[in-house]
Amino acid sequence: MIHRTMSEVSAAERRVARAVLSDYPMAGMEPAVKLAERAGVSAPTVTRYVSRLGFGGYKEFQQILRDEINARGASPMTLPSDYAADTPASRVLSKVSQAGRKILAEGFTALPSSEFGLAIDLAADPKLRVGAVGGRWSRLVAEYLILHLRTMRPDTQLLTAQRDEAGVALVELGRRDVVFVLDFRRYQDDVVDFARKAHQRGSKIVLITDVWLSPIAEFADVVLPLSTDIGSPYDSLVPAIALVEALAAAALARLGEDAQARMRLIEQVSTVPAP
Repeated sequence: MIHRTMSEVSAAERRVARAVLSDYPMAGMEPAVKLAERAGVSAPTVTRYVSRLGFGGYKEFQQILRDEINARGASPMTLPSDYAADTPASRVLSKVSQAGRKILAEGFTALPSSEFGLAIDLAADPKLRVGAVGGRWSRLVAEYLILHLRTMRPDTQLLTAQRDEAGVALVELGRRDVVFVLDFRRYQDDVVDFARKAHQRGSKIVLITDVWLSPIAEFADVVLPLSTDIGSPYDSLVPAIALVEALAAAALARLGEDAQARMRLIEQVSTVPAP
């Protein structure tokens, strides 16, 4: 909501928005006067900004943040399931089908099209090298993105945030790099640390996350939040996969004939029989 309305609020209210995002969500849990001091504005400006977002007051805004903090820490051990041990297989399939249709219809509602456009620009910029990194589960989607991009452009690589290998990857990152980071609740410390250090080295950071926002959102250049709740103890990666496919299709169109020529050459080389 904060990202989506950033261009619609006044300059002073944008300062409040950036102050909240600088330490999200904890900055919003401070008293309104304290948040105003952090943003360098008056307390009434904070109140007006919260009202602009659609809240009845600062207390209501803080209650939503409390709910988000609780949701951020949810796991398969704490999330309720729609299924029991004796749930018929046909009911599971029916529920998954319904939930899948719903999450694809609603999964992108929190995602500003302007942010997606910036992600396309970065993925298709031939002057930049593209890397992607993810956590225990989201690494699968990071690899999926790189598999798409490397067929259409050079200088792509799958990165790792594992502490014993991250240093090698980080030392090679700089201002010529854009790193797509996939981080979903419960956010991984090593992924957050890797993204922060890549940012400090001058790399552009594109964050693909859930609606509760990884801490990486505080410093990311582009934030792509997705709805991931599918009525299961496990959050769904379906919206992230769909987003990656949309991003790949848009990047292919943007790269044009250069990408097509590369793909034809790859096809030609891979199908030539060995002597």
